[in-house]
Amino acid sequence: MTQRVIDPSNDPHIWLEEVAGEDALTWVKARNATAEQKLQDEQFAPLKDSLRQILDASDRIPGITKRGDWFYNFWTDAEHPQGIWRRTTLGSYKTDSPEWEILLDLDALSEQEGTTWVWHGASVLRPEQASDEIPGYSRALIDLSPGGSDADVTREFDLNTRAFIEPQDGGFYRPQGKGGLSWIDADTVYAATDQASPTEEIPVTTSGYPRIARRWVRGTDLLDAEPIISVAEDDMVASAGYDSTAGYERHVAVRVLGFYDSETYLIEYTEDDEPHLRLIDVPTDVRVGFHRDLIFFAPRTEASVGGVVLPGGSLYVTDAEKFLNGDQPELTPLFTPTESSSLQGITATRNLFALTVMEDVVEHVEAHWRNDAAWQSQRVLTGITGSLSVGAFDSRESDDIWITANDFLTPTTRHLGSLGPLLESGEETYEQIKQAPERFDADGLAAVQRFALSEDGIRIPYFLIGPAETVQAAADGAPREANAGPEPRPTVLYGYGGFEISQTPNYLSLVGKAWLEAGGVFALANIRGGGEYGPRWHQAALKQNRNKAYEDFAAVARDLVSSGITTKEQLACRGGSNGGLLTGNMLTQYPDLFGAVVIQVPLLDMRRYAKLLAGASWRAEYGDPETDDWEFIQSFSPYHLLDASTEYPPVLLTTSTKDDRVHPGHARKMTAALEGINADVTYWENTQGGHGGAANPEQQAIMNALIHRWLAQQLGL
Repeated sequence: MTQRVIDPSNDPHIWLEEVAGEDALTWVKARNATAEQKLQDEQFAPLKDSLRQILDASDRIPGITKRGDWFYNFWTDAEHPQGIWRRTTLGSYKTDSPEWEILLDLDALSEQEGTTWVWHGASVLRPEQASDEIPGYSRALIDLSPGGSDADVTREFDLNTRAFIEPQDGGFYRPQGKGGLSWIDADTVYAATDQASPTEEIPVTTSGYPRIARRWVRGTDLLDAEPIISVAEDDMVASAGYDSTAGYERHVAVRVLGFYDSETYLIEYTEDDEPHLRLIDVPTDVRVGFHRDLIFFAPRTEASVGGVVLPGGSLYVTDAEKFLNGDQPELTPLFTPTESSSLQGITATRNLFALTVMEDVVEHVEAHWRNDAAWQSQRVLTGITGSLSVGAFDSRESDDIWITANDFLTPTTRHLGSLGPLLESGEETYEQIKQAPERFDADGLAAVQRFALSEDGIRIPYFLIGPAETVQAAADGAPREANAGPEPRPTVLYGYGGFEISQTPNYLSLVGKAWLEAGGVFALANIRGGGEYGPRWHQAALKQNRNKAYEDFAAVARDLVSSGITTKEQLACRGGSNGGLLTGNMLTQYPDLFGAVVIQVPLLDMRRYAKLLAGASWRAEYGDPETDDWEFIQSFSPYHLLDASTEYPPVLLTTSTKDDRVHPGHARKMTAALEGINADVTYWENTQGGHGGAANPEQQAIMNALIHRWLAQQLGL
């Protein structure tokens, strides 16, 4: 007989939602002490140190962004755990030991200002935006977060003096909150902020994001800045930006109505400098983009645009000026999905487009370009394998690209290439300029892809990584016969299954060192809710269909056991954020499938999730619990599915006090409820780190070492 632990109308643990409450933090401190005493065994310190060495390794490949003649990078290492912002030249970058010019040291800044600053990015002023007094590439808008929260500040930085320009000296400064600044010109920015003047409405949406985007002129008060676009309180966010590409300058504003719906506008200024919003008239679930003279349309579901029906998941392009003038120019499809393929990425160079396409979770790249008025396409970069990330070198100036590639067992390589030769010779060029060393011993390991059948007969892809004799024995898909084949291994099954985010093969440096090297198996599931097969794969697990994702994950778990990879007692599942909701449902709906469950920075109380921090922005994903949607939402609300009569496997919950995206109360309250029924539960909360769970390499190493020590103890690795 079911004995529900939590009554949705009477939450006994709601006091744990008070993030910095004295009683709540005392509760956290006690559980952290218990977890650390249990998990910081004789193997913990060596493991933590080895993971820290990986995170701090000086021979990691620096990611760079070109601005003018300089290539910028943000870097952390043992000497700079909070990180440094620096730059170099391309010639120097290609060498084994580039010479870097340090622009900003966050460790020194943190010590000086008494705040643990976490890097959130920078935007450099371009020459076409400059003035006589402020040259191009001389200023940057830098976003910094205290402790790693989503809420951050924006500060103007002088690249010549290597110093911030304080507000009293005329510098742009956005107070801490969610939002941002972006350059229009040297003395003007677009500002989205969660502050408002006393005469204005509530400044944030129910999701906690800015309702108003403004045009802010240097030397004036931010709250006096001219509003450009706003959204209703129950929408998601308002934003505005400026594309300064010479000859194609555009001001664009967006009303984000929900996670998957938005309205895009051109901001047209009159002779009197008054803004006028011009709506791009397409359905709200069609994503709109511009590049030079072109406009792009990417519909999530089948949509009519300019009299043409576009399939969901496709990409179409046409002449922007003609379309906006109502001339109905021809729309050209650059990508149309199939049952097995989806569009994963779009990279624009000056004259071409590189599309990253996934076919059964294996990626390749296609180039598309115009030859006179006709469009041509060709598959490119066929000599580079693995998961591919393509980025423009400088989309305004050249057709050069960066290509980053890796897979589960192959460290990252970076290539510099050019698609430009396709216009003349039909062949792209590229050269490898960086390769990261191995971070764990992959000798004897293999990675294979396998498919499981979900309850409704849909094939669910997943990857297996581990000892070759174990994973290759399962590669043919045949069930394992008794007493045949290799012995089952401790296995961790990881998944996410939401927000159209694809899980792709990537080099598993920390998992490799902590788990694979010790003989464990790692499995990655490509369940519905993700983007592996485009929008349709995501939409198959939305709202009332959410449990399809959980059925898929359970099917993979069963397949791991039936194939002989592992046993129920040796199988754990792990996931974070939406993946924490996933593993929370594995715990409560499928407790008999797992020997251990890891739940990180999770959503778990789906009755109150939309009232906590950014939760309201996810109603398009899960539904609105304040409406009749609760009837189906409660079927995947782990906090309310806990049953006092059920025997649950051991569970580890982790979260972050500074997480201002998914409220730490979810993990806290679930832990308290599990303790109330004497379940085997371990809880650990990092006091900083934001939604990622860690604010610097040391915190990342500690968190990952704790998780892997717990897994090893539970599964017998």
